[in-house]
Amino acid sequence: MSYAELHCLSNFSFQRGASHPEELVRRAHELGYRALAITDECSLAGIVRAHVVAKEVGMALIVGAEFTLVDGLKVALLAPDRDAYGDLSQIITIARRQADKGSYRLTRETLSAYASHLLLLWLPAAEPALADGHWLAQHFNDRAWLAVELHLGPDDRARLRQLKAIAATCGLRCVAAGDVHMHDRLRQPLQDVMTAIRLGKPVSHCGMALFPNAERHLRTCEALSRCYPAALLNETLRIAERCQFSLDSLRYEYADELIPPGRTAAQHLAILTEAGLLRRYPDGVPTMVHELVEKELALIAELHYEPFFLTVEDIVRFARSRHILCQGRGSAANSAVCYALGITEVDPQLGTLLFERFVSKERDEPPDIDVDFEHERREEVIQYIYGKYTRDRAALAATVITYRPKSALRDAGRALGFDEDQLDRLSKTLVWWDKHEDLPKNMVEAGFDPASRPVRMLMALVSQLLRFPRHLSQHVGGFVISRGPLARLVPIENAAMPDRTIIQWDKDDLEAMGLLKVDVLALGMLTALRRALDMVSVIRGRRMRFQDIPKEDPAVYGMIQQADTIGVFQIESRAQMSMLPRLKPACYYDLVIEVALVRPGPIVGDMVHPYLRRRRGQEAVEKFTPEVDLILGRTFGVPIFQEQVMALAVAAAGFTPGEADDLRRSMASWRNTGKLERYRDKLYKGLTGNGYTVEFADRILDQIEGFSEYGFPESHAASFAILVYGSSWLKHYYPAAFTCALLNSQPMGFYSPSQLVQDAARHGVEIRSIDVQHSHWDCTLEPPDAPKPALRLGMRLVVGLGQSAAERIAECRPAAGYAALGDLQRLARLDSKSLQALAEADALASLTGHRRQALWQAAGLNLHDDLTREQDDSQAVDLPAPTLGADVVSDYASTGLTLRAHPLSLLRNGLRKEKLLTAAEILQGQPKQAARGCGLVVGRQHPGTANGVIFVTLEDETGNVNVIVKPDLAERQRKELIGSQLLAVYGVIERDGAVVHLLAKRLVDKSDRLGKLHIDSRDFR
Repeated sequence: MSYAELHCLSNFSFQRGASHPEELVRRAHELGYRALAITDECSLAGIVRAHVVAKEVGMALIVGAEFTLVDGLKVALLAPDRDAYGDLSQIITIARRQADKGSYRLTRETLSAYASHLLLLWLPAAEPALADGHWLAQHFNDRAWLAVELHLGPDDRARLRQLKAIAATCGLRCVAAGDVHMHDRLRQPLQDVMTAIRLGKPVSHCGMALFPNAERHLRTCEALSRCYPAALLNETLRIAERCQFSLDSLRYEYADELIPPGRTAAQHLAILTEAGLLRRYPDGVPTMVHELVEKELALIAELHYEPFFLTVEDIVRFARSRHILCQGRGSAANSAVCYALGITEVDPQLGTLLFERFVSKERDEPPDIDVDFEHERREEVIQYIYGKYTRDRAALAATVITYRPKSALRDAGRALGFDEDQLDRLSKTLVWWDKHEDLPKNMVEAGFDPASRPVRMLMALVSQLLRFPRHLSQHVGGFVISRGPLARLVPIENAAMPDRTIIQWDKDDLEAMGLLKVDVLALGMLTALRRALDMVSVIRGRRMRFQDIPKEDPAVYGMIQQADTIGVFQIESRAQMSMLPRLKPACYYDLVIEVALVRPGPIVGDMVHPYLRRRRGQEAVEKFTPEVDLILGRTFGVPIFQEQVMALAVAAAGFTPGEADDLRRSMASWRNTGKLERYRDKLYKGLTGNGYTVEFADRILDQIEGFSEYGFPESHAASFAILVYGSSWLKHYYPAAFTCALLNSQPMGFYSPSQLVQDAARHGVEIRSIDVQHSHWDCTLEPPDAPKPALRLGMRLVVGLGQSAAERIAECRPAAGYAALGDLQRLARLDSKSLQALAEADALASLTGHRRQALWQAAGLNLHDDLTREQDDSQAVDLPAPTLGADVVSDYASTGLTLRAHPLSLLRNGLRKEKLLTAAEILQGQPKQAARGCGLVVGRQHPGTANGVIFVTLEDETGNVNVIVKPDLAERQRKELIGSQLLAVYGVIERDGAVVHLLAKRLVDKSDRLGKLHIDSRDFR
């Protein structure tokens, strides 16, 4: 006996299903099912994942969905063919688009309008309505069945007789179905928790909403045969036979309106490319570039990808027509064709990038081009795409938001009846680097008994809940654009943001299905660069474009070599700044290396130190064959980039380019899928068979495994390096404009406004305070055309002040300034909240003398009087000014920074008595010297490649000191490490040239010394 399950929900029926789609497919295959239908509620979000595994194991997968109509009628729809699939996708789209995000609304009118191809299972209520059965029989003819779902209840026999009688009356056939919610009965507790989360109440209060037993799992055929008559089971097979549709039959059609009449796509792309080459090379196109373009155009034409490149070119052209800074990256983006089209600024003469990295005729999948846009203006680009292609043909990809430890603990804890205070206490013990196996220890720290039954149940449920999907969100910028209605290809639903729609598949699903995705991404540094260039244009008296930045300036590289890179794109992190004095970049390609070298892949693959030793001449560069030397020559024989590993596989191990790209994909996911193992033997035999030593083959294999920890592509590093140099040039020559642009582009980067301002001051920039007589919403330069202008802080830094109020202050400001506080309030129409925020930020000092006086006077204004009536400011009482310490505390609370004394300078005398050194003194220390440091905790990092080491950045009045905390100390002093705002570190100085660290031996929390001062730390993984 065999069986096909026709009604099955995965965990993409959010807070209902208790198993992943992959688990359901594998289990159905193990049980010998003929087919499995995934019928998530008004959703196809999990179907691609099921499809991939079904192909892998050889399981027949039926595409379907479950719906509850607005009048209560409940059905499951199955897609027997491509037309039916399109109808199903369209129904889901209509239902989702007619409701808010996360819900849907489906009427009988919509259902009947798309009834001609779909198969339908009626999922009857406890008391089925005969009218529903007659309506379904009328609209679906021989394509409707009544689903009989029996779960060992006390009335199964009576229920079976009842449903058979109703089916006969309505002219419907009966079929067995399982209402499956889990692949295994052991998931029943989790399914109960899912129900409780959905209902927003503890499991103990859910009552009849819970399933009475665990029978809604994938049951054995033997168990099913005991529940259902054979005829009903056999009917499942007949329905399955009618469902021949496979997602493999989906064919994507590119948008074609960008091709002018009378031209083919290939001709139009070639014409645009040739015109671009003439712009790029006015003195003549180099032969190598011309040959590369011809090769790329031929491959693009063979795979019919011209519309894709034309689509990206059109989007980039629009952005540049609006002076929106943008840049493409990726191997396809960094091709000679994309350089000619203006998509990238990476000259193909500068690298040996593999076009096959993203465009391969063997793989026959669309290329992937990422285009970064100014993060504050990307919405203009998004709306251009929607406007050009309409919402029927363009939508953003989805991102599946999954459960993380904290969210899993909170949701599962509430479902089990833990109170909020307990969950808050537990949540505060968790940090991002905690592993799941650390949970019992965290429980003890939070005061829980891990041996108690409720706590053991909570830990078990959290373990299952981790990585479960919670909901769909929008991708950071992946657009899907189609020639015809997109909803016939994949369902579309509303996003949380207005004027946004998303499809139900994420980027991995799109890649698995081979569908086009144009990545329209946001990059804060591009916003900052454009703003800085605008200010530099005013200073220089002529327009300054990004391409006008002088190339290869030794002074800029000198700054980079000293790790003076706070705020600089990509090389501002703690790890990058430690590497810069060692690598000493002196040219553009060195920056490409720098960007890629400080990544998990090269670190885990043990590529960093060999590269540095060989670069310094401390180790000989191994010579191999000319083919290998050509690939590894520029990196001293050490493979640093993904493209190099791919090229080695082709040149030394006999791989085809397509196999090499599949190897690259396997590198990225081998720990999860084990796919890399199938390439081990081929690589090993290929390398040794072509004359390479066993040692070389072993080393290459080890490095490939290192790349599984995230090796960086040269194509991306090449694009990023251009922005690294450009931001470094601006920081070196125009520090005021650069810092001003960074402040106006927040939030972005590793550093807070306070640290950026301090760094600018150390570079000789005069910083002026926030002042209603001079400040605008944004930070500005004063005067804007001076060679070395001062930086005036903007009112955007004032906590609690709205942008519209700040803009009114600037727009209404008289030429001579505001005469008095009442004058400011009347002209700018400020409410009490805005006045208080300005007073607390000391932005009214020029009118009142100090913040305490400002708060008093602001409170005395009668804001309810006629705004045109003169106010009397003469009644103000003269109050004593705050102390310096009080002002500093208020500055941080109201703006996040201070231009007065650094907090540590006010504590220095006391710290000296404890022999706690400044950052500057520690930086002058000698290797292995015992030292004590103390500073504000402004950053914590826990890289996954650091073997548990945590890096802490401390700030004082002289600068920053970098602290290394090893895992054993981090474990012993977890409270001090996580909870301190002011931290004293007793340790030993480590020095490598100009790179200095303080290796912690003991941590002391001195946060109580700060009083009311609160400092936020920027913590990164």
